[in-house]
Amino acid sequence: MNFTLRITTNRRSFIIKQSREYVEKYPQVAAPSERVLREAEFYKLAGNVPQLKLMMPNLIGLDQENSIMLMDDLGKGLDYSYLYENGKVISEADLLTVIYFIAKLHTSINSETTSLRISNKNMRELNHEHIFKYPYLEENGINLDDILPGLQQEADLLKQDDKLKKAVLALGKLYLADGSVLLHGDYFPGSWLKRASGVRIIDPEFCFFGIPEFEIGVTIAHLKMADQPEELIKKALRHYKNSCSLDEELCHKFVAVEIIRRIIGLAQLPLQIPLKKRVELLKEARKTIVN
Repeated sequence: MNFTLRITTNRRSFIIKQSREYVEKYPQVAAPSERVLREAEFYKLAGNVPQLKLMMPNLIGLDQENSIMLMDDLGKGLDYSYLYENGKVISEADLLTVIYFIAKLHTSINSETTSLRISNKNMRELNHEHIFKYPYLEENGINLDDILPGLQQEADLLKQDDKLKKAVLALGKLYLADGSVLLHGDYFPGSWLKRASGVRIIDPEFCFFGIPEFEIGVTIAHLKMADQPEELIKKALRHYKNSCSLDEELCHKFVAVEIIRRIIGLAQLPLQIPLKKRVELLKEARKTIVN
């Protein structure tokens, strides 16, 4: 999303991050230039909770005029995007740590614990377009057969499904509505950093006060697309529910929406699952949403 550098001096290293009026990976896609400022607000608010602060980079400085943020360098490490590779499985300990962070965030920073709010309307509107609308456009400029032959045909079936599209737009309205819980907003393997000292959480630029079903839905969707063991996914969900209330039916609808948008939308993942598995996920997602 952003212009990001690791700066190394003879004394230390740190990360500098600037958000510009477009997405760095997709310069043709406009994006709110102030998104780094919302990310900084998240770090400040979540940083009041010691358990969360330990799992995030520290905010060093902020240039609001130029949307530039300085953060501690967490050191060399990989995010969990390797999970999309065939045969890769997240350890139960790491997954439960990921769930612990988000459950702690939701229970610690909500309408009952703080009067502060992060709305992040502009980023939400951008995300809303790419989750709930763009994938279903008849002509959206994406040739999915370039990604995986045969995928375009499956996408066209969804694009022509008026019942599905109506239900997806209804879920989109829930996403855009203000909620009572601080969400990371983009809680998937690319936002989880693997380090020798433990899991760290980064990139909360899509953060806002919303409903937890969206957050957990996104997480579960990515575990499914990464072909993680079903029992491990169920255990993660149970772990979250031990601390937080959750409308599971609504959560699974957001799981389905995220699966569809990632398989047929612009924000493609390095998935290695075959066409057959993707079609199965798409059909299951459609059934979950319209039923």
